[in-house]
Amino acid sequence: MSNKTKTSATKDDGKPALLPKLRFPEFQDAEGWEVGALGKVAEFVSERISLERVELENYVSTENILPDYGGITRASKLPTTGSVTRFRPNDTLVSNIRPYLKKVWFSNKDGGASNDVIVIRAKHKLFTQYLPFLLKNDSFIDYVMTGAKGVKMPRGDIDSMKEYPAFFPALAEQQKIADCLSSMDEVIAAQAWKLDALKTHKKGLIQQLFPDDGATQPRLRFPGFENAGNWDVRRLDSIGRVIRGASPRPQGDPRYYGGPVPRLMVQDVTRDGKWVTPRIDSLTNEGAKLSRPCSAGTLTIVCSGTVGVVSFLAVDACIHDGFLALIDINESIATKDFLFHSLSTLRLQFEEGATHGGVFTNLTTSGIQQFEIKCPKPAEQQRIAACLSNLDDLITTEIQKISVLRSHKKGLMQQLFPSPEDLKHE
Repeated sequence: MSNKTKTSATKDDGKPALLPKLRFPEFQDAEGWEVGALGKVAEFVSERISLERVELENYVSTENILPDYGGITRASKLPTTGSVTRFRPNDTLVSNIRPYLKKVWFSNKDGGASNDVIVIRAKHKLFTQYLPFLLKNDSFIDYVMTGAKGVKMPRGDIDSMKEYPAFFPALAEQQKIADCLSSMDEVIAAQAWKLDALKTHKKGLIQQLFPDDGATQPRLRFPGFENAGNWDVRRLDSIGRVIRGASPRPQGDPRYYGGPVPRLMVQDVTRDGKWVTPRIDSLTNEGAKLSRPCSAGTLTIVCSGTVGVVSFLAVDACIHDGFLALIDINESIATKDFLFHSLSTLRLQFEEGATHGGVFTNLTTSGIQQFEIKCPKPAEQQRIAACLSNLDDLITTEIQKISVLRSHKKGLMQQLFPSPEDLKHE
């Protein structure tokens, strides 16, 4: 590839041609890019089909489009009534709900898309596999998030999308860009598969290393502990103190929000894994007084939304009322690391639909206080925690690799596409 000054080419009217910062060698001397309203160079599909004609594996909604590399997972269920938008191979599907607008999928089959997904079909000027990458570009996301009139909306405005000034080179260069970014997606997808495999392995190991409901011994014990006897059963509030987070009101008030104090969000937990550094939201010092400050190393549990996910704070931060925390832990009964893995069984049981006094559907402070923790002797706790922590380290490494790949892809896209500032001068 080669960097190229944008003003090195001009159009017939003498104005600088629209060029990206980075071009493949064979296109260094190619003409500048064209610009056209998205609604002119692509079709917004409106064909509806009955749900009776859609199989579960061919149904796409916002929930089952994966971010970044454009894959999909099998939907959990179909809607019960109504119709869906028909899509065909080579159509591009875009989530129409914030903050999921970066969920874009390039279809390789026929199927039906839910009402929260827009189906867009490239016309003759666009290479079909170039279109999804054009729509993953930050300038498109920003445009849709604010709309043509600059007003933020909870959903993308279709008319504004159609007016978006789509930019594109000749078809051969579009294909080269699409092939390059598709290769990046394949690498990210392979890395994500490795991460999922590690998580699945850890899940199975936890199920073996911790006693089942009603049992006081696990199915699998490490050498030297086979005859160590039953595990003790303790209520969580006999091991530590459970506290709930808090949020200053009203939400978004500048007196309380946007300051220097990190505020933990569920997205931080799902992004980072075991050790979490909040990066999404923050509070002012006054806001922190109305929240729940916690020190680095505090064990937190998600109690709404993605219920049961456990993590440690890597830095001092506040937790809101969607989190519980366990503090003042008596590590002579259970170490923090062992508790982390033991409490992780909460999420596993929740996923499997198990119940424990209603705690999984409503993870309240009193409910988690009554949760029973089964504890072996300290030496066996340390052996279990060390094994699972080694797996956590591998998982963290894979998460970091994916983060680096995504950052690299984002930077590459910023180089391969002209910037929004260039469009303003067109």
